[in-house]
Amino acid sequence: MTSTWLPAGFVHPTHVEVPFGHHLRPIGPEDTELDMVAVMGSRERLWTIYGEAWGWPPADMTHDEDRKDLARHAAEMETHESFNYALFDTDETALLGCVYIDPPENPGADAEISWWVVDECVGTELEQALDQLVPRWIADDWPLASPHYWPHISARSQRVLRASTGGAPTLDV
Repeated sequence: MTSTWLPAGFVHPTHVEVPFGHHLRPIGPEDTELDMVAVMGSRERLWTIYGEAWGWPPADMTHDEDRKDLARHAAEMETHESFNYALFDTDETALLGCVYIDPPENPGADAEISWWVVDECVGTELEQALDQLVPRWIADDWPLASPHYWPHISARSQRVLRASTGGAPTLDV
């Protein structure tokens, strides 16, 4: 079943260039090993962002549970129910974060968008590049007029979002 929150015929991007030789692509169960390293290595910070809303990532997450979760994400992307893009280095030897694009939950929004980088990339040029890229990518390549960006995005990132989109995104402050 295909979801109705996006227009019929919309084709989601399958590869997005990110500065410094990185890229985004849809995540899948084949990424379990790299995803486990990224998620569990940044688990405490990720729990502060997503734990209350999603109950994720659990402290005792197994490889099998992660693989099943990534398979679910891949299936949801095929039916346009939701989207999970992984941030990889050039050779895909490291998963460095994710971007989530989900159906709207907030009034007036047409999508819920959030992203994260692994702990060692927090505050780096890569995180700053992702902060600038995501709203521009959403504005340019997605049929969304009023995306809602999650409140965990830093004040600096919120300023970048407002500047890059003319103040259009909905932000929790």
